[in-house]
Amino acid sequence: MFELVLATNNKGKIKEIKEIWKGMNIKFYTLEDFEGILPVEESGETFEENAVKKATEVARITGKLTLADDSGLEVDVLNNEPGVKSSRYADDNATDMENIIKLLDKMKDVPPERRGSRFVCVVALADKDKVITTVNGSCEGVISKEPCGGSGFGYDPVFVRMDYGKTFAELDLEVKNKISHRARALEKIKLILERMIEKEKI
Repeated sequence: MFELVLATNNKGKIKEIKEIWKGMNIKFYTLEDFEGILPVEESGETFEENAVKKATEVARITGKLTLADDSGLEVDVLNNEPGVKSSRYADDNATDMENIIKLLDKMKDVPPERRGSRFVCVVALADKDKVITTVNGSCEGVISKEPCGGSGFGYDPVFVRMDYGKTFAELDLEVKNKISHRARALEKIKLILERMIEKEKI
C-alpha cells in the first residue's frame, strides 16, 4: 500500500485530510507513529516556507514521502494578521479560544463591511530532503462578532462563508471539506499522488 506521512500532530487537520482523501489507497502515518520526532518549529515568514520546512525535515528523518501544510487566517483590516502566527496569535501555547478572543477584541469596533478575511493553506510534498511540489488554496469569508458552532477547530467558529450564512464550525463536515482552503489545496496534491500511486503499480 502507498505510504504517506502527515507531518502534524494536529488531530483536526489529520481528520480533515483523511476524510477528504477517503477511499484512496494510502496508509497514513503521523508524527506519533515515529519515536522521538518533535513538531518542526514554524519559523518561516510565509506559509510556504513553513510547509516546506516541515515536509523536508520529517521526510529526511522518516525516509518516507511526507506531506505538510501551513495554514492560517488573514484579516484585511489587520494587515493580514494573524497570518503565519495564526496558531500562536495570543501566545506561543495559546488555545484556539484564546486566539479567537484576541482576534475579536482587536476587531470589536470594526463594522461588518470591513470584516473581510480569508483562510490560506499551502501544502508541500517532499521525499527524503527534496521538495516534490507545493500548492495553495484559499477561501474567502468574513469574521463574525462572536463564535458560533461546535465543530471544526482553530478560527472556524468566527469565520463565516457568506454564501452559506454560517461559520465553518456550523457547516456540515462534508460541505466544509468541499469548499475549505485545505480542501482546495489537497485536491491539487491528490492529482499528483494518484499519478504516483499508479506509477508504483507498474
